[in-house]
Amino acid sequence: MYLRTTMNSRRRAAPTTVARDSNRLLDLLNALGSTTFRQLLWQKSASLDLTYAQSQVLFYVGDHPGCHMGDVAKAFAVTLPAVTHIVDRLAQKAFVTRAEDPTDRRVSLLELTRKGASVARELQAVRMRGLSRVVARMSGEDRQMVIQGLETLVDAALMKPRRRATP
Repeated sequence: MYLRTTMNSRRRAAPTTVARDSNRLLDLLNALGSTTFRQLLWQKSASLDLTYAQSQVLFYVGDHPGCHMGDVAKAFAVTLPAVTHIVDRLAQKAFVTRAEDPTDRRVSLLELTRKGASVARELQAVRMRGLSRVVARMSGEDRQMVIQGLETLVDAALMKPRRRATP
């Protein structure tokens, strides 16, 4: 009985350990989210009269040209009316266009305008400069460990099998 109990406990982390690790991870992610490079992005977005949510939708549409508003809502786990409001604002600023889907007139296809693509590139450059400053302070080995850890976290979140480290 002892052996079976011990073996079972090795297969699963104790709930208190999982909770403690989860809290620590959440604290670290929150600290990272409020670092200088994120603040730089917010400042740049504010200077362009963009909310953070609008900048994120701008990035998404840039990465997924021709996407539906439902795709955006699903990606950010928000309601379609919330996305519609954000896209309305982006369209008013001439950052995105809506086109009717030829196969379904009820659906709008989203594209960045030239102006929207330019703003997205500018915001991405701010993001990359800030992150690069942080990453440059780390050793190559530490960077690889962080990348591997984050890949494992994303895989777990998406319920994928764990990746094997490459030698």
